[in-house]
Amino acid sequence: MAGKRIGLFFGTFNPIHMGHLIIANYMLEFCPIDELWFVVSPQSPFKKHQTLADDRHRLEMVNLAIGDTVHYRATDIEFYMPKPSYTIDTVAYLYDRYPGKKFSIIMGADNLETFHKWKNFEKLLELCPVLVYPRPGHSLSNSLVKGDIAIVDAPLMEISSSFIRKSIAEGKDIRFFLPSEVWNYIQKIGLYRQR
Repeated sequence: MAGKRIGLFFGTFNPIHMGHLIIANYMLEFCPIDELWFVVSPQSPFKKHQTLADDRHRLEMVNLAIGDTVHYRATDIEFYMPKPSYTIDTVAYLYDRYPGKKFSIIMGADNLETFHKWKNFEKLLELCPVLVYPRPGHSLSNSLVKGDIAIVDAPLMEISSSFIRKSIAEGKDIRFFLPSEVWNYIQKIGLYRQR
């Protein structure tokens, strides 16, 4: 359908957890978007030393988390693009591939703080409105960035993927921080355990 408004929720989702899903749910219900796409990123230029689970495992966990929920979609578009992946390149590609769709970027306040360091951030703001959700300990403003930026009153989530990875490595049972299908997948594959 032409004119459909798509919210792009970028992340490594290493792993996807309930915090991600609560934010996504809020954005879809309370912001001017018709669909939300989880863009699973292979490597953030700002997180070069992060240990990532295999791309396919992270994509599968997002697919397990959202199941057949209408208006949600997981995309591996960045797996096939040059590394590291830059949001401006991904957005330009998506506009080329899906003419007629309107894209918005969903980001946390932590990303807004460094947004002026992103590749071609001014051009990105011309292409996409930005929806910013709060993150603990991060400012909801960046005086170096001007454009269509909306601060969204989404719930404040203190769950992080790094906390989950560390907890699993320590043998903690944190099943309720994750969708049950994702927890079961992590257990089956043996992800994030101590080596």
